[in-house]
Amino acid sequence: MRGIAVITVAVVLTMAMPASAQDWTEFSSRDDRFTVIFPGQPQITDTTWMSQYRAILPARIYSGTQGSSRYSVTVVDYNPIERLLTERSRTLPAFDLAVHEYGPGYWKTDVRSAVIYAASKYLERDGKVASLMSNFADLVPGVQLEFVSNADQSHTFASIYMHDNRLVIAEATVPKNYPAPLIFQQSIGWLDADGNRIRYQLMNYNEPDAPKPPVRGR
Repeated sequence: MRGIAVITVAVVLTMAMPASAQDWTEFSSRDDRFTVIFPGQPQITDTTWMSQYRAILPARIYSGTQGSSRYSVTVVDYNPIERLLTERSRTLPAFDLAVHEYGPGYWKTDVRSAVIYAASKYLERDGKVASLMSNFADLVPGVQLEFVSNADQSHTFASIYMHDNRLVIAEATVPKNYPAPLIFQQSIGWLDADGNRIRYQLMNYNEPDAPKPPVRGR
């Protein structure tokens, strides 16, 4: 039965792909520890990201196009957040530490709120959020949203996760009346430090004070 299920999934994915998308391939980034089905080799751009508590973090954008559709995966490295916000707290007067959110330990709040903060950035765009729901990929929880642009009625589908202290935003924008890019949205996966695919046994919430859940087969 398991073999039949695998064949069924493969057939469904093939039917969901437009004819021009048959050459899509699985792209993996060992540095940023993710894998995704992408239209060809993405262009990679180094950039920065400002967190909710205004820490400047290193980020990388993997981007590509197919026809009129645009695809990207943005990965923000939150590993420096503890050092950055702890150092900032040492420079603030005692009064500021008492009334603002920059005291020692508040870096954990920045990590915990990273997914929701990233989702809130879509509210600043010219358009509307058509749907917003919880989601998970290989037992890494996150949110999934659909955004409709006022300018051209294009639809942006974003899946946002926090894994291994990395904020991952998988975004696809397709023209009006195009189908949802399911092959891209549903293919996001996770890698360990050695580049091996990870599938957790329990939900991995990227909680700063909790141990990581076990991985299947280990």
